[in-house]
Amino acid sequence: MALGPFYVAQQLRKANRDRGVLIFTRHGETAWNREGRVMGRQPVELDERGVAQVKAAVPLARQLKPDLILTSPLRRARQTAEIIAAGLGDIEIIDEPQLEEVRYGKWEGMVYQELIRDEDYVRYRQDPLARPTPGGETIGDVQARGCQAVNRALEQYPGRRLLFVSHGDIIRTVLCRFMKLGLEYFHRIRVDNVSFSAVEASGDFAEIKFLNLLAADNVGRAFVSPFST
Repeated sequence: MALGPFYVAQQLRKANRDRGVLIFTRHGETAWNREGRVMGRQPVELDERGVAQVKAAVPLARQLKPDLILTSPLRRARQTAEIIAAGLGDIEIIDEPQLEEVRYGKWEGMVYQELIRDEDYVRYRQDPLARPTPGGETIGDVQARGCQAVNRALEQYPGRRLLFVSHGDIIRTVLCRFMKLGLEYFHRIRVDNVSFSAVEASGDFAEIKFLNLLAADNVGRAFVSPFST
């Protein structure tokens, strides 16, 4: 047997640590997702296809057995949380504003083809760690508030299995923190709509359980470009 699991067991058993299982899921699909349109803080709702995706993921969510759902209050995320909660027997949902999407400012509503011609976006893509979006956030700021929300939940609900319903870049940056992956590589983590990623955390140690897990009928989505370019 490999020795890696022995180290994990030792770390997870250490006393006096905040410990819990953290499950992250991205909201269901919207028409704006398929158009490659920047949503940001806009009140975009799930469409029929997105609702169907979330419902298809409920059996998988049942297997993951979360005790509590914390969600971005944005409509598409809240809808996702409500569908999952109903499928799990109406478990509690708590709004967590720090899980909201990145503040994109003037980019909200723009499509990919428009965005890549925007001079501010060109500069931002060259160094997203240092340059803020027009809404005033660097990707480091995004990671900081996402991690604050997760760490606060760990402290408030120790030992519980928590499901966080959020948005793609929030989830990517938080996973970078637990994986000790440089934030400059955040875009290398695939986060599909209604995919699940899970971490068991204990203090400053974390074991990654899985990334971008999709319901059986939706696995093929991981190999499809998110929108036509």
